[in-house]
Amino acid sequence: MAKTILIVDDSASFRRVEVMTLSGAGYEVIEACDGIDALDKLSQLGLKKIHLIICDVNMPNMGGIEFVTAVKQNQKFKFTPVMMLTTEDSDVVKQQGRAAGAKAWMVKPFKSEQMLNAVSKLILP
Repeated sequence: MAKTILIVDDSASFRRVEVMTLSGAGYEVIEACDGIDALDKLSQLGLKKIHLIICDVNMPNMGGIEFVTAVKQNQKFKFTPVMMLTTEDSDVVKQQGRAAGAKAWMVKPFKSEQMLNAVSKLILP
Protein backbone atom coordinates (compact mmCIF):
# COMPACT_ATOMS: atom_id res chain seq x y z
CA MET A 1 0.00 0.00 0.00
CA ALA A 2 1.30 3.44 -0.94
CA LYS A 3 2.58 5.73 1.80
CA THR A 4 0.80 9.09 1.98
CA ILE A 5 2.60 12.44 2.01
CA LEU A 6 1.02 15.83 2.68
CA ILE A 7 2.75 18.69 0.87
CA VAL A 8 2.08 22.24 2.03
CA ASP A 9 3.28 25.02 -0.28
CA ASP A 10 1.69 28.23 -1.55
CA SER A 11 3.34 27.87 -4.97
CA ALA A 12 1.12 25.80 -7.30
CA SER A 13 3.97 25.25 -9.77
CA PHE A 14 6.24 24.06 -6.99
CA ARG A 15 3.55 21.69 -5.66
CA ARG A 16 3.26 20.26 -9.19
CA VAL A 17 6.99 19.46 -9.24
CA GLU A 18 6.73 17.83 -5.78
CA VAL A 19 3.66 15.80 -6.80
CA MET A 20 5.38 14.57 -9.99
CA THR A 21 8.50 13.59 -8.05
CA LEU A 22 6.66 11.85 -5.20
CA SER A 23 3.82 10.18 -7.12
CA GLY A 24 6.38 9.03 -9.72
CA ALA A 25 8.14 7.21 -6.87
CA GLY A 26 4.88 5.54 -5.81
CA TYR A 27 3.72 7.83 -2.99
CA GLU A 28 0.17 9.07 -2.60
CA VAL A 29 0.20 12.87 -2.31
CA ILE A 30 -2.26 15.27 -0.70
CA GLU A 31 -1.76 18.97 -1.51
CA ALA A 32 -2.44 22.04 0.63
CA CYS A 33 -1.74 25.69 -0.27
CA ASP A 34 -1.01 26.98 3.27
CA GLY A 35 -1.10 25.94 6.92
CA ILE A 36 -4.83 26.56 7.35
CA ASP A 37 -5.66 24.52 4.24
CA ALA A 38 -3.34 21.74 5.50
CA LEU A 39 -4.96 21.62 8.95
CA ASP A 40 -8.35 21.47 7.23
CA LYS A 41 -7.22 18.57 5.00
CA LEU A 42 -5.75 16.74 8.01
CA SER A 43 -9.04 17.09 9.90
CA GLN A 44 -10.90 15.44 6.98
CA LEU A 45 -8.67 12.35 6.81
CA GLY A 46 -10.61 10.15 9.19
CA LEU A 47 -8.51 7.04 9.81
CA LYS A 48 -6.14 7.61 6.89
CA LYS A 49 -2.51 7.78 8.00
CA ILE A 50 -0.13 10.51 6.87
CA HIS A 51 3.41 9.11 6.73
CA LEU A 52 5.23 12.41 6.11
CA ILE A 53 4.51 16.14 5.89
CA ILE A 54 6.63 18.30 3.58
CA CYS A 55 6.08 21.97 4.31
CA ASP A 56 7.24 25.38 3.06
CA VAL A 57 8.09 28.05 5.65
CA ASN A 58 6.89 31.32 4.09
CA MET A 59 3.20 31.11 3.17
CA PRO A 60 0.19 33.43 3.51
CA ASN A 61 -2.55 32.85 6.14
CA MET A 62 -0.48 30.40 8.21
CA GLY A 63 3.24 29.87 7.70
CA GLY A 64 5.11 26.59 8.01
CA ILE A 65 6.53 26.99 11.52
CA GLU A 66 3.10 27.95 12.90
CA PHE A 67 1.54 25.00 11.03
CA VAL A 68 4.10 22.48 12.35
CA THR A 69 3.60 23.78 15.89
CA ALA A 70 -0.19 23.27 15.52
CA VAL A 71 0.18 19.79 13.95
CA LYS A 72 2.54 18.55 16.67
CA GLN A 73 -0.04 19.45 19.33
CA ASN A 74 -2.48 17.00 17.72
CA GLN A 75 -2.03 13.52 19.26
CA LYS A 76 -2.72 11.85 15.90
CA PHE A 77 0.20 13.61 14.16
CA LYS A 78 2.57 13.99 17.10
CA PHE A 79 4.99 11.39 15.67
CA THR A 80 4.46 12.16 11.96
CA PRO A 81 7.82 13.28 10.55
CA VAL A 82 7.96 16.78 9.04
CA MET A 83 10.47 18.01 6.46
CA MET A 84 10.66 21.72 5.73
CA LEU A 85 11.24 22.42 2.03
CA THR A 86 11.91 26.12 1.59
CA THR A 87 14.13 28.86 0.18
CA GLU A 88 14.80 29.82 3.81
CA ASP A 89 18.22 28.69 5.03
CA SER A 90 19.02 30.95 7.98
CA ASP A 91 20.10 29.11 11.14
CA VAL A 92 17.60 31.07 13.23
CA VAL A 93 14.66 29.89 11.12
CA LYS A 94 16.03 26.33 11.03
CA GLN A 95 16.18 26.35 14.85
CA GLN A 96 12.59 27.62 15.00
CA GLY A 97 11.60 24.77 12.67
CA ARG A 98 13.37 22.16 14.80
CA ALA A 99 11.81 23.61 17.96
CA ALA A 100 8.37 23.34 16.30
CA GLY A 101 9.02 19.68 15.47
CA ALA A 102 10.59 19.54 11.98
CA LYS A 103 12.91 16.55 11.55
CA ALA A 104 14.62 17.62 8.31
CA TRP A 105 15.34 20.74 6.26
CA MET A 106 15.81 20.96 2.51
CA VAL A 107 16.47 24.14 0.57
CA LYS A 108 14.74 24.91 -2.76
CA PRO A 109 15.44 24.29 -5.53
CA PHE A 110 15.97 20.57 -4.96
CA LYS A 111 17.04 17.63 -7.09
CA SER A 112 14.47 14.82 -7.30
CA GLU A 113 16.95 12.17 -6.11
CA GLN A 114 17.92 14.36 -3.15
CA MET A 115 14.27 14.75 -2.13
CA LEU A 116 13.41 11.06 -2.58
CA ASN A 117 16.48 10.06 -0.58
CA ALA A 118 15.41 12.32 2.31
CA VAL A 119 11.81 11.09 2.08
CA SER A 120 12.85 7.43 2.21
CA LYS A 121 14.90 8.12 5.36
CA LEU A 122 11.98 9.89 7.05
CA ILE A 123 9.29 7.36 6.09
CA LEU A 124 10.09 4.12 7.80
CA PRO A 125 8.98 0.89 6.06
